[in-house]
Order: sequence, then C-alpha cells, then structure tokens
Amino acid sequence: MTNPTAAMLVIGDEILSGRTREANAHYAAGQLGRLGIDLREIRVVPDDHAVIVDALNALRAAHTHVLTSGGIGPTHDDITADAVAGAFGVGVDVRDDARAALQAAVGTGRVLTPEHLRMARIPHGADLIVNPISGAPGFSIGNVHVMAGVPAIFVAMLDALLPTLEAGLPVRSRELRFDVGEGRIAAPLRELALELPDLNIGSYPFHDGMVFGTNIVVRGTDASRIDQAIERLEATRRAVA
Repeated sequence: MTNPTAAMLVIGDEILSGRTREANAHYAAGQLGRLGIDLREIRVVPDDHAVIVDALNALRAAHTHVLTSGGIGPTHDDITADAVAGAFGVGVDVRDDARAALQAAVGTGRVLTPEHLRMARIPHGADLIVNPISGAPGFSIGNVHVMAGVPAIFVAMLDALLPTLEAGLPVRSRELRFDVGEGRIAAPLRELALELPDLNIGSYPFHDGMVFGTNIVVRGTDASRIDQAIERLEATRRAVA
C-alpha cells in the first residue's frame, strides 16, 4: 500500500520577512505522519495572488492533499480565498453558513462588520472547516484545505479536518544515538539505506558538551523492518565505539 501524500503551502509576507516564526507546518507534519499521510513538500509564498495560484495548481496536481495556512483574515492582504478561487476557476462570495458561524461567534446582538464579512467569503463549491475558536471558517475545495495562520486556530481547524482525509499506514520511528561523528558511520548507513529502501534513514549530527555525535532516526510503516534496521545499527555502534 502506498500512503497518500500531502504538501503544505504557508502564505504570508510576515513569514518570509522573519517577522513571524512559522509553527503550523511543524504541527501538521507530526499529525499527518500519525495518519499515514506523507508530507512531501512545504512551500512558503508571499501575499501575492499570482504566486499563490501558481503554487496551488502545482501542489494540488502533485499530491493527494494540500494544506494551506494564512491569508484568510479581515485585512487587505488576506487574499487566500480569492487566490484559491482563481486556481479553481470559480467565484467567491459571502456565504450564508459562513456568515452564520461568524454571527454565532460574535454574538447575536452584534452587527457583523464588513471586516467580519470578508472572512465569510468562500469560493463556490467549497465545504467549510469549523473554527471553534474565533468562528471564522476555513474551507476545503477539491484536495485543497485552507486554514488560518494563527497557530492556535490552525491547530483547531486541522484537528477538525484530519478525520475526513484519506489516510494510510501510520509512520513509525525509532532513534539511536552514536557518540561519533557522521563520517565514522556514513559508509554503513549508505549500505543499510540501499538494503532497506522502504525505510527512511536520517542522520542528524549534534554537539553535547564535549561529544560531537550523530542521532540516527529510522522511519517507516513496517515495525519489523524498523526493528531490523535498529539491530543492524546497534551492531554498527558497537563496532565504532
């Protein structure tokens, strides 16, 4: 069985400028892996309509799922809904169910402002993604799932979305520490990777006090194959100790 794939499109000038630290892709990667959805690509793009459209069209053609974060707020630079509509060639308007979700969030006694209604603009044919925190919904259209950039809201939206996605075999991982540098174990790692191509074997150097070492992480969907790799790695660790 081949797991479905996913890409993450992070939208916002504030990410590219360094003004805001990106956290949503990190959370999404962990959650997707637990469901057996392989995150294959992360892109960060500015608040530019044409750039967002081009990125969306490329990613949705290449992957089972595309997740986006950012650009669905009330301000002039929140253009994601329009860009998604452009990518799919559909219109975008204030929708009654999105308006109702916002009204419920702000309270029945308050009149929705134009800024509120900007967040109720949904591309034609999309399904809403619930936002239990602020009420302003995300949406799904085709294989594209559009969510807020604020991390707490993104997490809540993603948690609501995940049970609806096509999933696969959960990705498992085990880690082994070597108190030697990567150069000492590069050759046996290469041999192991060639022998077990269904596993992802990652090498991550670290500095811990006086030790320059390497953490080896083995990831895959078959626990027995991972165990096999770890046994081989333990033998290598004994040999280089």
